[in-house]
Amino acid sequence: MSILNIKTLCEAYSQVNHRERLVGLFRDFDRVLVTSSFGTTSVMLLHLVHQIKPDHPVYFIDTGYHFEETPRFAEQLKREWGLNVVYAKPKSDEHNWSRKQRLWTKDPDLCCGINKVNPLEALKKRHEVWVSGMMGGTTDLRENLPIFVEDKNILRFYPFIDKSEADAAVYKRIHRLPSHPLEAEGYGSIGCTHCTQRGEGRSGRWAGSTKTECGLHWR
Repeated sequence: MSILNIKTLCEAYSQVNHRERLVGLFRDFDRVLVTSSFGTTSVMLLHLVHQIKPDHPVYFIDTGYHFEETPRFAEQLKREWGLNVVYAKPKSDEHNWSRKQRLWTKDPDLCCGINKVNPLEALKKRHEVWVSGMMGGTTDLRENLPIFVEDKNILRFYPFIDKSEADAAVYKRIHRLPSHPLEAEGYGSIGCTHCTQRGEGRSGRWAGSTKTECGLHWR
């Protein structure tokens, strides 16, 4: 897709609200990939996808290092809403090697690459647009992203990139949506156990290091 076409898409979708953006995406594209971390701010995207396309698959990348509460939360939404949750896992030999090497302590970027980025790359090959619930303003990368970004042979779509975590909290409160169990325990953002601790916003992710992203949105 040309830069001009992407610019046109961004301008068109920026004129409507986040729900209409998702409605428009499912209208304008056929092979839509939806992923979710099932974290503290994920439920807004999950709720909207469930309302707009109830049977559409929502892929959860199971890194093998999640807090047990995270897949439990995914299963809760699957049970209560009928959400079509599909688990995507890293290659077992690569994951086992990362565990044996305690790779998160030596090379967290490679650990994320093996256990999170590579499974997503395999999924992206089968789709034309990837929907992410990522919101703006929490890191430098997220601050400057447009609604659509070209990524090799797929478009990345960020319907909430001009929204904040406060917006997500308001949406959740209005619609009385469930929360990730660890949110009440002081986790503002939730990833893998080795790289997540309590903290406001994303301050608990890779705390004490310069790393701020897992790498899913770099490519």
